[in-house]
Amino acid sequence: MKHWIAAAATAALVSVAPVASFAETIRVTLQLPETHSLGKNWQDFANIVEEKSGGALEIQLFPSAQLFKDKEVPGAVGSGAVEAGSAFIGRFAGSVPAVDVVSIPFIFADEAHIRAAVAPGSDMRATLDAAILKETNNRILWWQAFGRNVYLTNGDAIVEPADIADKKVRTYGKVHGWTVQELGGAPTLMSGSKQFLAYQQGAVDVGMTGASAVKSRKLFEVMDQMTLTFDSAIEFVAVINNDVYEGLSDEHKAIIDAAAAEVEQKLRDQIYADEATTVDEMKANMTVTELTAEQRAAWVNATATVVDRFVEETGDTGAAAVSAVKAAMTN
Repeated sequence: MKHWIAAAATAALVSVAPVASFAETIRVTLQLPETHSLGKNWQDFANIVEEKSGGALEIQLFPSAQLFKDKEVPGAVGSGAVEAGSAFIGRFAGSVPAVDVVSIPFIFADEAHIRAAVAPGSDMRATLDAAILKETNNRILWWQAFGRNVYLTNGDAIVEPADIADKKVRTYGKVHGWTVQELGGAPTLMSGSKQFLAYQQGAVDVGMTGASAVKSRKLFEVMDQMTLTFDSAIEFVAVINNDVYEGLSDEHKAIIDAAAAEVEQKLRDQIYADEATTVDEMKANMTVTELTAEQRAAWVNATATVVDRFVEETGDTGAAAVSAVKAAMTN
C-alpha cells in the first residue's frame, strides 16, 4: 500500500480552492533500532530530505523489524508493500547472485580498496545496482557500510588457515560457507541475533561476524578470542521501490539523491572509525589477534579458489563484478 498525493492532482485542486498541504510519505522498514548506526543513518537522511523539501516529503522509520524481517525486505520493497528499507546486501543474492562479490575472501586488499570499489559511480556499483534494479524493482539509494569480517573463538585464536579445519563455523552467506569449506571446516548458516546463544552453548566452534557486532551483541561475554582477518566487507543497502521513485518530481528526486550521497559518505567514515575504536575497547575483554603480512598471505593462498567458484556460479555478471573490484585496487 502506497500513500501518495499526486502533484498534478493537488495543483488542479489549488486552482479551484485553497487546500491543505499534504506530504508525500515514504515508509522505511529497518531491521535494527534507530539508535544503531544504520538507524541513525536513515534519520540523517530523513532530516535532510524533509528540510530540503520544506516538509513536502516525509520519511517514516519503522525500526527493529516492525514491518518486515531482513530476508523479506527485497520482496516487500520491490512489490510496493513498503516504499523503502534497508537489508544486508546478501539478501539480494537469490535474484542477483553477483552481489556476494563483497563476501569473497580477501578480494579487497584493505579499507582504501573497499572504499574505491563501492564508491557511487564505481564500475562495481554500476554492475550490481543495475542488476538489483532490473531483477527486483529495488532502486539502490546508497550502500550502508557495516564493517569488515572477523573470526571469534574460545581458547586458541584462529591464526592460520588450518585452524578452521574440522570446526563448525557460523556463517551468514553462501560465499562465507564456501570459504569455510575450502578451509576444511563445516559452515553453519545463522542469523546475527542467534550468535550469542550459539556461542554460549557451543553449537558452533568458530564465529564469523563484524567487529561492531562483537560489542553491540556482547559476544565478548561468550567468546574470548577475536582475529582481525578483515577478509570480507559487510555491506547493507538502502533501497526504494523504483515505481515510487519514478513517481516523484524531478526536484524531489534530486533532493533524495543528494541526501543519499551525503549520508553514505558520512556513515562509511563513521563505521571505519568506530571499528577501530571498538577493536581497542574489546582488548580489555578478549584477546585480539592481528594477522602479520605473512599470515595474511597464507589465508589469501588458502582461499584463492573461492573466486573461481564464484565466477563459475554467477556467470557474466559475477565475472564483471570481480573484474570491477580488482580494477578498483589499481585506480
